[in-house]
Amino acid sequence: MGLMAGTALPDLDVVEETDLTAVPPSSWQTVVWNDPVNLMSYVSHVFRTYFGFDAATAERLMLAVHHDGHAVVARGPREVMEAHTQAMHDYGLWATVRKEPV
Repeated sequence: MGLMAGTALPDLDVVEETDLTAVPPSSWQTVVWNDPVNLMSYVSHVFRTYFGFDAATAERLMLAVHHDGHAVVARGPREVMEAHTQAMHDYGLWATVRKEPV
């Protein structure tokens, strides 16, 4: 069976470029919230153990949780922030994921 005259074939040599910089990647945050259950020392311990923060950073974030009611402890892709949030839940801390404000 031969090709019929006038049959349109795709031009496979055409390279279409997509501008990947047109839309910046979205960034998400893991937010730890204050709760009436966990001790401040425990929250600081979790931040050091899980995130690997140094003592000063863990203390500063723990105090933000305590005084401001919450602290952003991580930023990045949504899937990673969801994993961090689940880890905080596993430690018994209250945490959520939110889109980073523009």
